[in-house]
Amino acid sequence: MRRLYPCAMQDTRGRHEPTRALIGWRLLALAYDFFPVLALWFVIAAVFTALNGDSVRGGWLGLLEFVVLWLVAGAYAVPSWRRGGQTLGMRPWRLRVVGAHGGSPDPRTLWMRYAVGGLSLLAGGLGFWWAWIDRDRLTWHDRISGTRMRRESK
Repeated sequence: MRRLYPCAMQDTRGRHEPTRALIGWRLLALAYDFFPVLALWFVIAAVFTALNGDSVRGGWLGLLEFVVLWLVAGAYAVPSWRRGGQTLGMRPWRLRVVGAHGGSPDPRTLWMRYAVGGLSLLAGGLGFWWAWIDRDRLTWHDRISGTRMRRESK
């Protein structure tokens, strides 16, 4: 009997190979990764609050803070993907970012993945939901950056 959502496929020699990561696993990993990133954002917000004093934030300082928060989140994700293919949130779900041919992607490719993923989230997650209709089950950031997310076998 064929399972609807296999963790891994068996090849002809009996070995398990990784499968594509379904959108549900990706969203769970994203939810887990939100907490370490939130802690980093609190530190950055404290620095900007100390610099700005008690006045209301806005203008160029508010824009600078937003850019720094976005870059800090990228500085969390990109080196994690580069070093082992996983962030903290991806480890419990056995997810791994790989290049299109299974190798480790270069930093420029990973920053592209991060940037397009961020735009996807700003668009209400449209790039993530796209994976449900994509023939290869790829998100926008997978397709544009040439990376893939795989779910490893146990």
